Amino acid sequence: MLLGSQLRRLREARGITREAAGYHIRASESKISRMELGRVSFKTRDVEDLLTLYGIMDETERTSLVSLAREANVAGWWHSYSDVLPSWFPTYVGLEGAASLIRAYEVQFVHGLLQTEAYARAVVRRGMQGASEADVEKRVALRLERQKHLVSESAPDFHIVLDEAALRRPYGDREVMRGQLQHLIEFSERPNVRLQIMPFSFGGHAGESGAFTILSFPESDLSDVVYLEQLTSALYLDKAEDVAQYEKALKELQRDSPGPAESRDLLRGLLQLS
Repeated sequence: MLLGSQLRRLREARGITREAAGYHIRASESKISRMELGRVSFKTRDVEDLLTLYGIMDETERTSLVSLAREANVAGWWHSYSDVLPSWFPTYVGLEGAASLIRAYEVQFVHGLLQTEAYARAVVRRGMQGASEADVEKRVALRLERQKHLVSESAPDFHIVLDEAALRRPYGDREVMRGQLQHLIEFSERPNVRLQIMPFSFGGHAGESGAFTILSFPESDLSDVVYLEQLTSALYLDKAEDVAQYEKALKELQRDSPGPAESRDLLRGLLQLS
């Protein structure tokens, strides 16, 4: 995505159309569009030819962008889990790992970045009925691996609104749920985590369309991406008007939910009742 956005910026600065750029590398206009959106792999030769077309002759700048192309084609650590993942999910894991800010609303269950191992195992078993125990454990391992990014030196800020329904719906036995609630209380005190609970008592709210995640990146060239997971696929929205609607909904959810301290009190209350 970063390389694609930089290629788009260079092309537009020279006033070159996607059609002309495609012709130069013996490709279609649609391929140039997919390259600029970061949705296809990059051939080093294509990147070098486009840089020449765009007038980029400085060796340092060329080397930097060509190196970025090579990095873009290297499979991420999560690809070793691809045999137990739906086809659309590795893309999300890559974006999540690159994000500097993750904002989300969740209603069905606790967000994957905040799940305990026992709770994650219960969720995965429910979602992968009939799968072998080895496949279940591999999916759980991926979830735990993703969580390491949240506590790393380069950890993103994570702002999450959990619907009370996600906390009331049991996955696993009583001890699993108690452990999950305690984990949420502890994690909510981390400086990069802002956890809020949308209580039943509020009634209808802005999250009526269901769960969603907004990913923001440190590179100014990259637009925010909204991730919407469906039963058999996922949507990645990056048009400004689409992202703005989800940002508006999340701001309303944050405004209408108790703050982090009050949400911790709500979690403690649920823990006492469990």
